[in-house]
Amino acid sequence: MSIFDRFKGTTREQKAAAEESAHRQMDILMSLRGGRIPTGALERLQEAAAGTKPWMATLTPAELRIARSKRLKPIAAISATCWLHYGYSWTRGHAEGWGQALDRLAQEAKACGANAVLDVKMRTIRLPLGESMDFTLIGTAVKIDGLPPSSDPIIATVPALEFVKLLEADVVPVGIAIGAHYEWMRDWSGYAANPSLWFNTEARQLSDLWEQVRRTAHQDLRQNARNQGNGVLAHVNFSQMFEVEREVGERKIKEYLARHIVVATIVDARRGTPLPHEIKMVVDMRDPTPLTGTPPHHQAYATNEESGAI
Repeated sequence: MSIFDRFKGTTREQKAAAEESAHRQMDILMSLRGGRIPTGALERLQEAAAGTKPWMATLTPAELRIARSKRLKPIAAISATCWLHYGYSWTRGHAEGWGQALDRLAQEAKACGANAVLDVKMRTIRLPLGESMDFTLIGTAVKIDGLPPSSDPIIATVPALEFVKLLEADVVPVGIAIGAHYEWMRDWSGYAANPSLWFNTEARQLSDLWEQVRRTAHQDLRQNARNQGNGVLAHVNFSQMFEVEREVGERKIKEYLARHIVVATIVDARRGTPLPHEIKMVVDMRDPTPLTGTPPHHQAYATNEESGAI
C-alpha cells in the first residue's frame, strides 16, 4: 500500500472482507459459548466426510500405507483448543483444560463421521496472560471400512501403526484419561528439606507428600478411565514441587506445594490377552510414550528430569 492509498478510503471489497471477518469471528465466539462447532469448521468437516474436499492427515506416508492396508481411511486432520483461566487451582485447571479440548475434538470427529481420532498430539502455549494457558489437541480422524460413523469416536494418542498393532493383539484404544492432584504442606519444624546436616537421611515429610500427591493423581486417572476400559498407557507424567516462605505471626514458615499430572490412552483388552512382542512397554515415565517408535511431539510438557517411574 502506497502513501496515496491511505487517502482513497476503504474500497467496497475491503469493506465486504472486513464485514465477513467480523461475522466469522462472532460466529466462532457464539458457537464456543453454545458448545457448538463454528459454522465454517462444520462445513469443512461435512465436506471432508462427503469426499467433496481432499482429505488431510498427520500420518507419515509409511503409516498411511499401513493404515489403508488395515481398512483405516483418513478423513480429516482435526483440532480443538481451550484457553483456560486456572482460577483457584493450576493443577485442576490443567485437567479441565485438556478435558474441554477433548470434548471439542470429539465433536469434530462426530461431525466428519469418524470412528476414531489417531495420532493425537498435545500442544501447550505459555504466555504471560494472567493465570491462563492454551490447551490444544491435533489428530487425524479416520473411518474403518465397513463400519457406520460412531456416535462416540475413539480418541487416542497412539499413531496409526501402533493402533493397528494393538488391534491385532485384541487391545482396543478407547479414549484419553487425565489425573491431576496437588497438595500444600506447612513445615512447622523447619527440617522437612534438611532433616540433618551431618549424614545422609531421607526427608520423610517430603517423601510422604510426593507419595500422597502421585498416588491420588493416579487414582484420579484410574477413576477417569474405569468406565471406558480396563487399562491405561500413561505417556505424560509431569511433576513439580515449590518451596515458599510465609510469615505466620512472628515466625517465618516454609510451605511446600507438590503437584502431579498424568495423561494416558485408555485401552480395553480381553482378559488374558498378551501384548504383541513388537510393542515394548516402558517403566520410566520420563519417556514421552509407552510405545516404542512414537515421536516425542506427543508429549505436551517438557521432559521433567526430576520425575521417575510411577
